[in-house]
Amino acid sequence: MSYSIIGFGAVGQALARAFARKDIDVTVASRRPPETLMQPARAIGPTVAPATLRDAITSDTIILAVPFWEHREVAKQLASWQGKTIIDATNAFGVAVEDLGGQPSSAVVAKAFTGASFVKGFNHLPAAVLAADPNVKGGRRVVFLSSDDDSAVVPVAALAERLGFAPISLGPLEEGGSLVQARGNSWARLIFEDLVKFK
Repeated sequence: MSYSIIGFGAVGQALARAFARKDIDVTVASRRPPETLMQPARAIGPTVAPATLRDAITSDTIILAVPFWEHREVAKQLASWQGKTIIDATNAFGVAVEDLGGQPSSAVVAKAFTGASFVKGFNHLPAAVLAADPNVKGGRRVVFLSSDDDSAVVPVAALAERLGFAPISLGPLEEGGSLVQARGNSWARLIFEDLVKFK
């Protein structure tokens, strides 16, 4: 299984740290040329490899960590995303509700990636918390996942476990996904909730 993070701002780098902590190879890409990402990538760890967007989208699992509307530019790269898993870590804070056509923001993103297995996840924690060790006082930091396809959640939950997190499925995008999304200029109930799961 190969992994990419598209977007190398605060959230993208936080996710890259999670991969590096577990020595899991991950490709990172952004609007900038790969050579401009080299220094921060090296600072994170040797398993973090900058690449072009075209190279990054060849991965099996792709995490979107871009500003919300930039998902459209990524989606244009392929006519069909069949066989790929897209993890949507974007947030639509400040995006007008009417611009989303009344849909949850994740449903808008999902529609752009035709054929992909789509999961909303890794978006409810601030970047600094997401970057920190998820092992907390003998428990594991929770990450919420939601999808309209239960089978898509399984490998993403397994990845979250490998990264040291405790995944919790919230169900479909319309219901569970709405608990971890911005709506206009307000945040949903579970955004920023830093929860720890103990066995």
